[in-house]
Amino acid sequence: MNSHEVVSLYETVSVITEQMVSAARNANWVQLAALEKQCAQHIETIKSGDKEPAQGDMRERKIEIIRKILADDREIRNLTEPWMQRLSMQINSANAQRKLVKAYGAGAAS
Repeated sequence: MNSHEVVSLYETVSVITEQMVSAARNANWVQLAALEKQCAQHIETIKSGDKEPAQGDMRERKIEIIRKILADDREIRNLTEPWMQRLSMQINSANAQRKLVKAYGAGAAS
């Protein structure tokens, strides 16, 4: 894969991560998960094809795109971590409630 093809793949990943940020802002978790899968596929292609270091303008463009992807990733994490924490608390609460019901009977859940 030549440098132009690799940079083009990075640009595609950048577009996808931008869409992921939008999905996270809108709490559209289904779309976010689908985009994440699509992004992972492109990253695997990059890993297998990005064998030669880019030079000159291509190198600078690649660095610029990677920085944007990393910034998008940070924003996605900032948007999803509170949701993940709430979900984890709900799961833990439901598990604790099931354990109480199992240990003490149905009256404990009321």
